[in-house]
Amino acid sequence: MNTFVIGAHGKVGKLLVQELSQKDNEHVFAGLRNASQFSEYENMTNVTPVTFDLTAQADDMADIFKDNAIDSVVFSAGSGGNTGDDQTLVIDLDGAIKSMLATQKAQIKRYVMVSSMGSDDRSVWDKSNLHGYFIAKHYADEYLTHNTDLDYTILRPATLSDTAGNGKVELNPSDLYNRKVSRQNVAKFISAVLEDNGTINKEYAFSDGDKTISDVL
Repeated sequence: MNTFVIGAHGKVGKLLVQELSQKDNEHVFAGLRNASQFSEYENMTNVTPVTFDLTAQADDMADIFKDNAIDSVVFSAGSGGNTGDDQTLVIDLDGAIKSMLATQKAQIKRYVMVSSMGSDDRSVWDKSNLHGYFIAKHYADEYLTHNTDLDYTILRPATLSDTAGNGKVELNPSDLYNRKVSRQNVAKFISAVLEDNGTINKEYAFSDGDKTISDVL
């Protein structure tokens, strides 16, 4: 399987590329903003770094997918915490939607969206300092579910941490907003979802927990 990771320079994206690259049946295309970031992946087995610009047109993105015979797309990109709402709209909303359009234009079906805890709960937006971010994530998710025919999965991880991941999570914990999840566990969850067609057209909110990902799926 050829999997394209959009946002491969991000913390979750890097861990996902590493996770997928260890599988014998997987080749990973690491979508990066510019060629100066290629050095992180040039010597990694089963990984091809590719320049991928979320401000480009959907047709240009689709050509990249077609040229590399991509089978599945993972959106794990974000404008970053140091940008304003304008860039959040450009990357997390418009960029995400263009990547969906490109996936369809390239006649690819499988698409995994790494969203955010609270993107489906407006009460969370007002309590946060990331109102624009949640709005962008919410409407990107809405477009994916209601305006595409992609075989999607939406992941809504709890607050991210850099602790080591043990592959154990909890789905829909009642106190999700007070929970954390290892970025490594998020990468492991994405990897598992890509191999499980039973996750198609489903959404998962999760934190670190005590059950294996394979068990909860």
